[in-house]
Amino acid sequence: MITTRTLIFAGVFAALSPGISLAQDAKNQGYLVDTYENNIVTSSTTGLCWRDSDWTPARSVEPCDPVARKAEAPAPKVAAVTPPQPVPAPEKMLPQKIEFSADALLYLDKSVLKPEGKEMLDDLARELNGANYEVIVATGHADRIGSNAYNQKLSERRANAVKDYLAGRGIPANRINASGKGETQPKTKPGDCKGPVSKKLIACLQPDRRVDVEVTGTKSSR
Repeated sequence: MITTRTLIFAGVFAALSPGISLAQDAKNQGYLVDTYENNIVTSSTTGLCWRDSDWTPARSVEPCDPVARKAEAPAPKVAAVTPPQPVPAPEKMLPQKIEFSADALLYLDKSVLKPEGKEMLDDLARELNGANYEVIVATGHADRIGSNAYNQKLSERRANAVKDYLAGRGIPANRINASGKGETQPKTKPGDCKGPVSKKLIACLQPDRRVDVEVTGTKSSR
């Protein structure tokens, strides 16, 4: 075996070389050393170092043998940092029902919007901008003065006037449902407003002239 031959050769070489010692110092264990200079002995012909029976790869020294180095520990893995996710803005409920006085929105007995009525609908359009909703319902109402048929048509014109204005402010027309209830859903009670048609009666019946806008949805608070 190679190890046996190496040991025999090392022993013969030591016997023939009185200046060589088999003793190892703490620094060069595993190699034959010079007893005088305490240097590792090398072959005169090959320049290689002479190993003894104590040599192991862990005792390698340069330039005799490549130094057995410990495998470097892998760099610790750094956990990937997940960037913070944006927190969605809290949502607020849109007003479910807004009641607009027809006298404030429209001219009396007409479906033409007043300047102040346009301002109120502008505010509503801004509130609806960016909102999450399915449909907007505009319902027109009339007081009991006049015939049922006339009041029904008048209430429908009022609702459509609101729809057309909101559509002109960017609200999809197909998301706005306009209808009229005529005088069938008054706010006043039967005995509240009495007497013939007069300014007093017209003023008393004012709550019945209105347009209700209903929206169900949410909107970001930002």
